[in-house]
Amino acid sequence: MRQCFRVLEDQEGMRIDSYVAEVCENLSRSYVQKLLKDGEILVNGKTVKSSFKVCVKDEIEVEIPEAVKPEIVAEDMELSILYEDQDVILVNKPKGMVVHPAPGHLSGTLVNGLMAHCQDQLSGINGSLRPGIVHRIDKDTTGLLIVCKNDVSHNAIAAQLKEHSISRKYLAIVHGVIKEEQGTIDAPIGRHPTERKKMSINEKNGRHAITHYRVLERFQKYTYIECQLETGRTHQIRVHMASIHHPLLGDMVYGPQKCPYSLEGQTLHAAVFGFVHPRTGEYLELTAPLPEYFQTLLQKLRQ
Repeated sequence: MRQCFRVLEDQEGMRIDSYVAEVCENLSRSYVQKLLKDGEILVNGKTVKSSFKVCVKDEIEVEIPEAVKPEIVAEDMELSILYEDQDVILVNKPKGMVVHPAPGHLSGTLVNGLMAHCQDQLSGINGSLRPGIVHRIDKDTTGLLIVCKNDVSHNAIAAQLKEHSISRKYLAIVHGVIKEEQGTIDAPIGRHPTERKKMSINEKNGRHAITHYRVLERFQKYTYIECQLETGRTHQIRVHMASIHHPLLGDMVYGPQKCPYSLEGQTLHAAVFGFVHPRTGEYLELTAPLPEYFQTLLQKLRQ
């Protein structure tokens, strides 16, 4: 696949590897450097080194080789299924489980388990690595995820996600004591300018993102909150809460590096998922109970 770009004024002087990693959000900088080494990236028709600095109006061509699709194997595993019919499945994802396979992580994912459970009954719209997957939650986030069994339901749920009509409520514990009872964070989220695996508030290149939050309970140093998403950007709640100086407890990426409790990543649970059923047209809302670690942590904070 070939992509072409023209360097803008505010991008002049960037290293070519940084520039391509910024304009091609799905490419890591290390992969961009491999493409440069292999001669797959041209500046004004010529190959350049990673250290080359771009100029205004430079024509950049990026050739991304066709990926060899790995074989994804069905794996029998215990899944917590809260609802299932001929069109959709709602799964309560445990902490530490990756949603779909990716290079270097092809087994032990939710998709591997779903393939064993559903056999061939999963939508194919998102390709062979993501059958049935219409949205995802982070590896260390627990809770509800909808999976589609056919392309009709996939398109219907994707449309609801796009128009923000799905009800998604998350429970979280954040650092610090939030004074107000509720609030709204309206700030665009995009790839972090220097740390490519992180997201950040990005006024220039970010995508529209809105999170509503309300306080459920206050503790001495922490606050238990409910967050309702209007949009579903990568790491949205984690980035938004960190942006108002209340990062999620346990989040080593956007919060403090030291955590006083023994946690595996952020304290975040996708508790409620409400949608219009693609076949019946009826509104369905499911709630996933708090995982045990979350309940135990709340008990400790209440002491």
